[in-house]
Amino acid sequence: MTKSIFEYKDEQDWYLASFGSYNHLTCFGGDEAYEQFVDFFQALTNVLAVSGFQLHVAKHSSDLRLVSFILDCLKEETGRDLAVTQHQGALVVSEGDKLVYVHVPREGVALSDFFGSDNKSDFGDVLLIATRNEGKTKEFRKLFGKLGIKVENLNDYPDLPEVAETGMTFEENARLKAETISDLTGKMVLSDDSGLQVDVLGGLPGVWSARFAGPDATDAENNAKLLHELAMVLDDSKRTANFHTTLVVAAPERDSLVVDADWKGYIGREPKGDNGFGYDPLFLVGNTGKTAAELSAEEKNEQSHRGQAVKKLMEVFPAWQNKQ
Repeated sequence: MTKSIFEYKDEQDWYLASFGSYNHLTCFGGDEAYEQFVDFFQALTNVLAVSGFQLHVAKHSSDLRLVSFILDCLKEETGRDLAVTQHQGALVVSEGDKLVYVHVPREGVALSDFFGSDNKSDFGDVLLIATRNEGKTKEFRKLFGKLGIKVENLNDYPDLPEVAETGMTFEENARLKAETISDLTGKMVLSDDSGLQVDVLGGLPGVWSARFAGPDATDAENNAKLLHELAMVLDDSKRTANFHTTLVVAAPERDSLVVDADWKGYIGREPKGDNGFGYDPLFLVGNTGKTAAELSAEEKNEQSHRGQAVKKLMEVFPAWQNKQ
């Protein structure tokens, strides 16, 4: 069987290619010429999952011509729907309706030219945190900034309606908010629902933690209500409880990402500490004898249900985001 030889030749460019048992690149001009093309050749063949493509560069002046030649060879040999488009000095390779590779010249391309904007904040993926709390947003911005993701919150979208948390579980509430806001905005959205679950009360206050003593209850009123409910529970071993957090990340036309975590402890008999909020002054952490409100911010972030859930999220988020 005769092996096909592909060739392109004009006054400035001359390329030859064939298919064999492994990918291979040779260049006329020795090591310096080889170094000019090897990273690009390996990157393109890897991203296209090409095996057995053998390329010889005899003369070169145009990256566009070279990429076009490579794609033409692959299309003829495999029938794949590959195309290259030149955009503001960069070469954009697509397969069907998917962007698969971008080749940038050595001198680079100005971001404002490539994206059509002078504002760098317009570039890249955005995660909308379903909260108006700037403190919480700041923490997520620090974490997701390491992944190159811009973080916004609901203060950036003042016209969005409030989403009623009508679910019977933490996951239902977190999903409801994340998926509703994602549908309305078309953005990737992170929402959480958290609360206290007391074992002897059958998991109450649970999803009603913020309104245990009534729709507009204060922290002090909710704490007083909890102490009242536990007034006859004299055995400390029966006052076990846990804080729970569920985080949900939703995006259009994708299955949502869900992580959760618990922080186990006991309910004390009187509020202690000034560093927390909610039920923190009553929540005795493990067997430490300290309430959550007596911990430093660093200690709490390391141990708490939210801290644990966020750690889990950062472990699984990149794979979820890259999943098609």
